[in-house]
Amino acid sequence: MNNIDLTLIKLSKSKFRNNFNLGIKEKKYIKEKGIDIIKNHAYDFINKRLAPANIPNDGRQTPMKGHPVFIAQHATATCCRTCLYKWHNIEPCGDLSSEQIDYIVKIIIKWIKNKM
Repeated sequence: MNNIDLTLIKLSKSKFRNNFNLGIKEKKYIKEKGIDIIKNHAYDFINKRLAPANIPNDGRQTPMKGHPVFIAQHATATCCRTCLYKWHNIEPCGDLSSEQIDYIVKIIIKWIKNKM
């Protein structure tokens, strides 16, 4: 088992994280757009909302609904810098590296695929 799989198992034991699921609307959207487009959206959201060193509204920058990636971010604790540190040991200071961004997108996409 790799690090992402182990982390997803750990997250599934959290009552809060385990409450997030994809609804019919989100599943339809994913099927219509395709996983590659969803992955592009994830990279875009992460680069704009999570990667910068200074996020003025950290802890409130990720909506709880409105896009499958947002739901996945909350389920995978990749929604803010505090959660990234607590669950993934990614330091809250400094810009995220390309490797960290790739990891975040991989865990989001893995969660989405598991829920589909």
